[in-house]
Amino acid sequence: MAVKFAVALGAEVTLFTTSPGKIEDGKRLGAHRVVISKDAAAMASEANRFDFILDAVSADHDINAYLSLLRQDGHMVLVGLPEKPIAVGAFSLVAKRRSLSGSAIGGIQETQEMLDFCGKHGITSEIELIRIDQINDAYTRVLRSDVKYRFVIDMASLPEKL
Repeated sequence: MAVKFAVALGAEVTLFTTSPGKIEDGKRLGAHRVVISKDAAAMASEANRFDFILDAVSADHDINAYLSLLRQDGHMVLVGLPEKPIAVGAFSLVAKRRSLSGSAIGGIQETQEMLDFCGKHGITSEIELIRIDQINDAYTRVLRSDVKYRFVIDMASLPEKL
């Protein structure tokens, strides 16, 4: 969703992913460029390039690797919630006056503004529609990290009598 929003706002979007299998998906979603974050040379070539980075990763990762990609006075905002505390090297921030902040979901007004923006720009969620009898398989796939997007249960697949 972040890629779709950023493109709709007119940003030049670079998507970072650990998986080469997501390159085409990233471009289909609107990213202008896709960088494999496990590729040290590719990451090094992006140093000091970005004004803004939105970090939506909820898994453990090295945030300092991304902070080094910010230009002087660049901003990074965390919206993902990794399980463990994040270690931030002070030098990553202080040397180039970079800032790091976080944001959670907005209130009712912000949510309505977001929905209006989505409607105006034709932004929809990427989902995988499943039947109710696929719920256990879906859960197993979540545990295996075998899910690209969100599962949505087709309520028409519910039995008439519960």
